[in-house]
Amino acid sequence: QLATMKLSLFTICLSVLASGSAAFTHIASPLVNSKAAAFIGSSKLHEAESDAEEASETEFRGAQAISALTADVKTTFTLEDIAKVLPHRYPFLLVDKVVEYEMGKRAVGVKSVTLNEPHFTGHFPDRPIMPGVLQVEALAQLAGIICLQMEGAKPGAVFFFAGADGVKWKKPVVPGDTLVMEVEITKWNARFGIAKATGKAYTDGDLAVVVDTMTFALAK
Repeated sequence: QLATMKLSLFTICLSVLASGSAAFTHIASPLVNSKAAAFIGSSKLHEAESDAEEASETEFRGAQAISALTADVKTTFTLEDIAKVLPHRYPFLLVDKVVEYEMGKRAVGVKSVTLNEPHFTGHFPDRPIMPGVLQVEALAQLAGIICLQMEGAKPGAVFFFAGADGVKWKKPVVPGDTLVMEVEITKWNARFGIAKATGKAYTDGDLAVVVDTMTFALAK
């Protein structure tokens, strides 16, 4: 009788183990299958992204499409208009056009950088880079376009660069770049002809130079 009871218990244990094994297999199988499916889906997505990148790299858009990227950018002041406001002339007029302008407050201007500019002869012969001080000067001239049209000033007047603080250069500006500049007048004293402004400039959407404070004084 004792032997029969041991045999029955052994049989029950085997049944429980078999049931558990079957349940585990039933649970684990979908998990394994879902992970395999996810892995396959991820691989296909990666292949699709790679194909898209290759297509993008080899796509030839042409001159018209590239030129149209700036179709919505309108010129507010042409080079001729700027020459009526600033006293600067070649080779030191460093703003080619103004594309956004708020009277007495701020402006966005453009400077096209070319190898024909004389400073590239020596800065540097084997690696031409627009001097950082000229980048700041270009920002100052853009500020001058605003200031010389404010109360207490008149177009064509001479104004002096009195100071610059917090200047940081972030990347080289080279021939072929389009330097897109923005300045904002933060203070204007019409009585004494003193102005303060902030400025920053970009090439290809990346910050190239930033000036925390520029100070100007009208010549008396």
